[in-house]
Order: sequence, then structure tokens, then C-alpha cells
Amino acid sequence: MAIKKKIGILLSGRGTNFEAIAESVAAGRVPQGEIAIVISNRPEARGLEIAKQRGLHAVCIPSQGKTREQHDAEVAAALKAKQVELICLAGYMRLLSPWFVQQFPQRILNIHPALLPAFPGLDAQRQALDYGAKISGCTVHFVDELLDHGPIVIQKTVPVLDSDDEHSLSRRILEQEHIAYTEAINLVLSGKFEMAGRRVRPLLQPRIAAEQHE
Repeated sequence: MAIKKKIGILLSGRGTNFEAIAESVAAGRVPQGEIAIVISNRPEARGLEIAKQRGLHAVCIPSQGKTREQHDAEVAAALKAKQVELICLAGYMRLLSPWFVQQFPQRILNIHPALLPAFPGLDAQRQALDYGAKISGCTVHFVDELLDHGPIVIQKTVPVLDSDDEHSLSRRILEQEHIAYTEAINLVLSGKFEMAGRRVRPLLQPRIAAEQHE
């Protein structure tokens, strides 16, 4: 039986994307991965309780009263202790320090509820509505030292309806977020991709011998 690769989840709140990832892992839709640790910077985060209910190792590493560098060092140590190979941000409301990102190169994923580079930062759905966008969606990307900036792994589109408000658009985007995150995790864990500048390109599966000798 193949050894599964360890996933670490960072969250600050309800953790709906974490739940979707956990469900995908439990259902075998992430065959190469297992969740090794769930970390929150907020003790009241609902995601921690959900993780514990699922029997996962869940810890709070409080950020209050610490510098970003101090807190990131504690989080990195906890992830390394669990030999985490891929980190997934699931509503983690903190900017990671450049030092932290450098500890896990091309091993940190984030999801954003817009089609980056459009509408980075907070309230992306409201930004899309205010701008009059006809199409929105979500983006799973590698994390670098800048906000919502790293190379894009997967995007899913969602039409913006004339009847949409922030809540209805957010709800439909969230459905696609859950699908996109699982796809992105599987791609990264498989290692079957290449980086070309900012482009993340899935590697094509080799054709069977019969096709190669047509």
C-alpha cells in the first residue's frame, strides 16, 4: 500500500473548505493524501471543533500578542513535526511571512473567491458585484510572499446573475471552491505538473505503447 502524503490545514474560522477537503479525503477522492494536522490561530475557530469531531489532530497556536515572525515560526515547527508535505489555507486570515513561505516552496495552496488577478483581498464577491462583472469564480493558487499573487493552479468560473447579491454569489462560488480545491490538491500531490514562469501546467499522461507506434 502506497504511503500517503501528509496535508496540513491552516484556518481561522468556520473552515468550510477544510470540511470539503476532509470529506474528499475520507471518501477516497484524494487517494494520495491524508490530513496530518489542523491548525488555527484562533481558539474559538469552529474548524477546530469540526476537526476534533472527525478524529483529526487539531491544535490552536494563538497569534494574539505575537509578531508575525514569532507565530509563523511556531506554526512551521508544528507542521514540520508532522512531516507535512502540502499546506492548505482554508480561511486562514493571516498574511504569511516571506520566511514561512520559503520553508515550504510550492507546497502551500490557497483558495480565493474570485478569478485572480481580479478582485484580490477581502470581500471579493462584493468587489465583483460593484464592478459589474458578468463572470466570477474561484482560484486555487500557490502562495508566495504577496497577497493573492502566487501562480494559479486551477480556476472555476461562475456566472454573475442580475439577481445576485453578495450572499447568493458567494454561495455558488463556494460550491465551486470545494470542487477546485480537491482537484488542485490531487494535482500537486501527484507531482504531475511543471512550472513555466507563472504557469502551472499539468503533465500529459504518456500514451499507451500501441498509440505511440501507430
